[in-house]
Amino acid sequence: MKRATGQSERLNSQHADLLILGGVVMTPNGAEQIDIASSCGVIVALGDLKGRWQADNVINAQGLHVLPGVIDSQVHFREPGLSHKEDIESGSRGAVLGGVTGFFEMPNTDPLTLWDTDLQAKLDAAEAKAWCDYAFYMGGSAVNAEQLGRLENLPGCAGVKVFMGSSFGDLLADEDKVLRNILSHGHRRMAVHAEDEARLIDRKSIVEASGNVCQHHEWRDVESALKATQRIVALAEESGRRLHLLHVSTADEMRFLARHKRHVTVEVTPHHLSMVAPDCYKTLGSLAQMNPPIRNLEHQEALWEGIQNGTVDVIGSDHAPHTLEEKLRPYPQSPSGMTGVQTLLPLMLNHLHEGRLTLQRLVDLTSAGPARIFGITGKGRIALGFDADLTLVDLNAQRIISNEWIASRSGWTPYHGKKIRGWPIHTVVRGKVIVRDEVLVGEPQGKAMAFLEVVD
Repeated sequence: MKRATGQSERLNSQHADLLILGGVVMTPNGAEQIDIASSCGVIVALGDLKGRWQADNVINAQGLHVLPGVIDSQVHFREPGLSHKEDIESGSRGAVLGGVTGFFEMPNTDPLTLWDTDLQAKLDAAEAKAWCDYAFYMGGSAVNAEQLGRLENLPGCAGVKVFMGSSFGDLLADEDKVLRNILSHGHRRMAVHAEDEARLIDRKSIVEASGNVCQHHEWRDVESALKATQRIVALAEESGRRLHLLHVSTADEMRFLARHKRHVTVEVTPHHLSMVAPDCYKTLGSLAQMNPPIRNLEHQEALWEGIQNGTVDVIGSDHAPHTLEEKLRPYPQSPSGMTGVQTLLPLMLNHLHEGRLTLQRLVDLTSAGPARIFGITGKGRIALGFDADLTLVDLNAQRIISNEWIASRSGWTPYHGKKIRGWPIHTVVRGKVIVRDEVLVGEPQGKAMAFLEVVD
C-alpha cells in the first residue's frame, strides 16, 4: 500500500530541473525554512516541495542558508591586453568558487572599453568562458562623451564608469568641462572613481622621496577623495544625473554623501572594512596598496556606521589583480590593486559571525542592492519568476583562506592564512549547479545580464 501511494505521488508530482531542499532561504520576507524548485533557469516554486516536486538534480541544503546569488559590481578582469594578471575565465572561476553569481567588469583594459567594438569583444570573450553572468562598463571620456547616451544602452553594458583620478590616456576625466559633457549625455546611473588628480600629482613627491608604502594613504589623502566626491556630486546635481560612488574610503565622504542620498548611491569594499592603516602596510607592504588607499581606524569605523545607518548601498570587491612580481616592485612603482572577488563573501560572512552586520543586511548589500540600484532584470532576490541564482553558505563552517585556493591568474590574496567563520558551499547560476560541495563542476555557461533601462 505504501509503495502504491509513493508511485501515485511521483505520478502526480511536478518536475523541475533543480530542487534545493531543507535550507534556510533568505527571501524578501526574511529567513524561511522552505524548498526551491527551478526550471529553465528561473524559480518556479517555493515552499514545502518534498514529495510534490521531483528533479534530476537535488541539493540537500540542511544546515545551510540559501542566499540570492551574490553580485560583485566592481571587478577588473584585465581582458583584453593584461591577461597575464587575470582573464574572464580565471576571474569568473574565482567568483563562483567564492559564491558570486554575477559581475560588472571595468573599462580600464587594453584597449580601453570606449566604443561598441570594445564592448562586443568583451561580450564575445565572456560568452565562451565566463562561469557566471556578466556585464561590462563603458568608459566615460572626452573622446566618446557625445555618444554615451547611445553606448550606455547597448545590451550587456552595465552603464558608464568615470575615472576622475588614478587612470590614464583617454579614460582619465578630471576636468569640469569634460565631466559636464559626460554627465549631460545619457541617463543611467553613472559610476565614479573619485580622487582629485591634480592633488594627487601635487602630492606624489611625498612618496617619491621616501619610497615608503606606509605613506600611501598620506599621499592619496582624505582631501583628495573628499574634494573629488564633492565636485562630482555638485556637477551631477546640476544635470540631474544619478551617481554611484565607488569604493568610498573616508569618514568625511560618508558624512557628506549621507546628505546627498536622493541621487547618489554608495559602495564600500571588503578591504576597506577589514584592513587598517598603518598596520596593513607594515604587515603586507605593497600587497595592501590600493586606490583609494586603506586608511586608519577612524575611517573604517565610519564605513561600518554607513552600513548600519543605510548610507551604504552596495559592497563591491574592486578585484584588481597584479602579479606578485609587479606588486613587489619598489614603491611607488608598485601598482595598486589586489584580488578580491573570491574573498568578498567569506570576509563578509566572517564579519557577520563577529556581529558587525546581520544576514539580511548582507543580502541587501550583495544581492538585492546591486539589482535595485542598477536595475538588473530578474536578479537579486529569491522569488517566483526570478533567475535561480543562488549562493548556499554554511554560517558555521571554518576555513583558512590561502593563496592555493585563489583561482586568479595572479595566484595570491592579502588574506593568506586568515581564519574565517562562514563559507560558500554551493553556487547556482540560473538553475545550473556550478560549484557543488566547494568544487567547480560543469562548464562555463555565463550570460550577459539584462537591465530594465536597456531595451534589447
